Amino acid sequence: MSVERRVLLRAAVCAVAVGAFAGMASAQETVKIGLIVPMTGGQASTGKQIDNAVKLYMQQHGDTVAGKKIEVILKDDAALPDNTKRLAQELIVNDKVSVIAGFGVTPAAFAAAPLATQAKVLQIVMAAGTSIITERSPYITRTSFTLGQSSIIIGDWAVKNGIKKVATLTSDYAPGHDALKFFKDHFVAGGGQIVEEVKVPLANPDFAPFLQRMKDSKPDAMFVFVPAGQGGNFMKQYAERGLDKSGIKVIGPGDVMDDDLLNGMGDSALGAVTAHMYSAAHPSQINKDFVAAYKKAYGQRPGFMAVGGYDGIHLLYEALKKTGGKADGDSLIAAVKGMAWESPRGPISIDPETRDIVQNIYIREVKKVDGELYNVEFATFEAVKDPGKTKK
Repeated sequence: MSVERRVLLRAAVCAVAVGAFAGMASAQETVKIGLIVPMTGGQASTGKQIDNAVKLYMQQHGDTVAGKKIEVILKDDAALPDNTKRLAQELIVNDKVSVIAGFGVTPAAFAAAPLATQAKVLQIVMAAGTSIITERSPYITRTSFTLGQSSIIIGDWAVKNGIKKVATLTSDYAPGHDALKFFKDHFVAGGGQIVEEVKVPLANPDFAPFLQRMKDSKPDAMFVFVPAGQGGNFMKQYAERGLDKSGIKVIGPGDVMDDDLLNGMGDSALGAVTAHMYSAAHPSQINKDFVAAYKKAYGQRPGFMAVGGYDGIHLLYEALKKTGGKADGDSLIAAVKGMAWESPRGPISIDPETRDIVQNIYIREVKKVDGELYNVEFATFEAVKDPGKTKK
């Protein structure tokens, strides 16, 4: 082989090596997030809110943090846990994501948890609200809420405000069980009485026959938990059965009065009192700016699921700043513990012991403001931890 050919060959080998290294460096400079949410099916509004909020945050703050480019890979699991598990596995193995996030319902969060543990990737729960989710993997943190946080507060409020008899209607899966348990514990301990207890299926529920039972039991109020996305259908059937004119008040955690669907419920929702961590009517300047930006981008107001997504991506950005761009699960989960910031919902933090969210819970009443329905806050309970863990 001539000297000239040897030089050319060496140059070609070097070029290939440099190209391969550049490709690796490029891959290392990108932090991929697998966003697994329901974009279709009964919980579609949850997924759309989260996806919208993540996009909005990245538009406002850029797609680079700590020298790393952020890439979001959106996957629709239709809130079916078998889909969630398969998609999480594909994202971790094939797409090499550093973070999995979203999880519109508790079974979806449960399905992904062992994969987060096995692969040592951060799992950010932006929606699902069952207490024990964060115990399923040491790599899970949460930016949404737990049902216990709201349900104990509405239970205490009901007793103190002259509600003596309550009928309960809850979706028959883990969050519904949490909501019912924490509400009952506090309401009954305060002297209240449960006169009817109904559990409805999670998938495609027909509320009408259950609502008739509630009406017949003649309670002062109905405690209702249905997941975000089902509140509109529930309130439609509530009005069709005449319960809005029966004097039976709707109370519960805030899922049933989701801001995303509230305006479509009509005047039958007026007077409903719920406890929750967010309302589009929250009076802080940060929230006013958030609502205005979300409305401008998407033509509608954000609900509590949007805030869970917005704060979830914020948490990741801030964690990457703390780690200097290191995106392995151990570095990120260590970084999120104890983190605190001002959210559109108010001050929030991540409990360093449980990796769960600590936040204000507000009692709100549905009122008409400037021709629109809003959850208007009238009482605040500060820095509420998940009672499912604080009792242990």
